Amino acid sequence: MTSSAVAGPAPALAPRRGWLADLPVLAVAVVWGGSYLAAKGITAAHTVVAVLVLRFALVLPVLVIAGRRRLRALTPAQLRGAGVLGLVLGGIFLLETYGVVHTSATNAGLIISLTMIFTPLAEAAVRRTAPSAGFLGAAAVSVAGVVLLTQGAGFTAPSLGDLLILGAALARTLHVLLMARTKAVQDADSLSLTTVQLASAVLVFAVLAALPGTGASPRSVAAGFGAAEWAGLVFLSVFCTLFAFFVQMWAVRSTSPSRVSLLLGTEPLWAAAAGIAIGGEQLGAPGLVGVVLVLAGTAWGRRAAA
Repeated sequence: MTSSAVAGPAPALAPRRGWLADLPVLAVAVVWGGSYLAAKGITAAHTVVAVLVLRFALVLPVLVIAGRRRLRALTPAQLRGAGVLGLVLGGIFLLETYGVVHTSATNAGLIISLTMIFTPLAEAAVRRTAPSAGFLGAAAVSVAGVVLLTQGAGFTAPSLGDLLILGAALARTLHVLLMARTKAVQDADSLSLTTVQLASAVLVFAVLAALPGTGASPRSVAAGFGAAEWAGLVFLSVFCTLFAFFVQMWAVRSTSPSRVSLLLGTEPLWAAAAGIAIGGEQLGAPGLVGVVLVLAGTAWGRRAAA
């Protein structure tokens, strides 16, 4: 959900140092995997917008203070570009959060991993190049896995939540393509770019929260939160946003983008583990086969696209 600037090739790491550098990145994959269950635990259909306002309002001031000098250096074109990207980012969060309310955390984490398949396919379409046979095979395996996963214990139509999460995966793909093709933001500082995007997204959430018929207000939702809900919100804000962003910023400079991507690619595995072990979610035989196919297909696709 955030982007990282790469300052040239990373130095080679000794095995022990390399694993020490990997642990924080792996921790990000774990907390991101747990974010679907956490969001599901504190959000209902009528509180989605309010929870999103609260989640990002908690971390935005920290990002602004941390990057205030670099924010001032952004050009008007960079601000506009980041603002547009923030609107797409806001759409992603809305789709993901509404989606997880209406499906399982396991399904959400695995379906969203299709972004790793959709993005290279979209890039190939934009560049008018044909994907490799291996990548197309990986895409087919992943899609078959999602079909099985969404059936649970029997074959039924995918739920509304499954379709919303699928829409979020497509929106993530759009966001990645826009990041790569929007010239104004390509030289922007990563922290400043992320801060402006989150500010733009929060503005969207705040406007929606002020409209009638969009659910409870952020103030009323905050007032109704108990200790467990606040803990979930802090987890989403501090660990899944602040911690994750700064670890990525540090990791791509300490190891390599490929290594970081590989570790973060384990996110759906942790989402499934959290949903089953902590959330008590159950998968029938088709769902279990679907989990294996999604994980295998995304891993194969990542190698084929390398």
